[in-house]
Formats: sequence, C-alpha cells, structure tokens
Amino acid sequence: MTLADLPAWSGDETEITRTAELPGFMDAIAVVDRVAVVAEEMNHHPDIDIRWRTLTFRCSTHSAGKVTERDYELARRIDEIVANQA
Repeated sequence: MTLADLPAWSGDETEITRTAELPGFMDAIAVVDRVAVVAEEMNHHPDIDIRWRTLTFRCSTHSAGKVTERDYELARRIDEIVANQA
C-alpha cells in the first residue's frame, strides 16, 4: 500500500496526515474512541488532534523514523471508521 491508495491522506516519507470533519463533537469523539480500539489492537498509535468536530490524524513509525506499512494499514482502518461515522 502507498499514499496513492489513501486519497484522503497527504504527507511524505516521514509522516502522513488526514483531517476529517464530523457532524458534531460527539461524533468526533466516537471516531476517536473507535480509532483507539483499533490502535490498541495493532499496538500502533496515531497522534490525534481534536478541534470541536474536526479531527487531524498523524501517522508515523517513530522507531523507524519514517512511514511504514503499519502506518498505511492504520490509515486505511481510520478511513473505514470515519466513513462509517460521517
């Protein structure tokens, strides 16, 4: 998988980022809760910025100093969660 497979995401070899706007604050928090479950299952955690109903996700494998396949997979899972909540 590559960044080209994730049209909602942008970035480079060090970090990929996606912003998602949800219908309301509680919808945004529900997405964060669902992403937290997936992140724990994967043992791979994104940085998440919450601004009312707008979420910004940042994925990078800090131990590798770059984006890895784990980041792309987490991004794909985040996309599924956002699509199901919006």
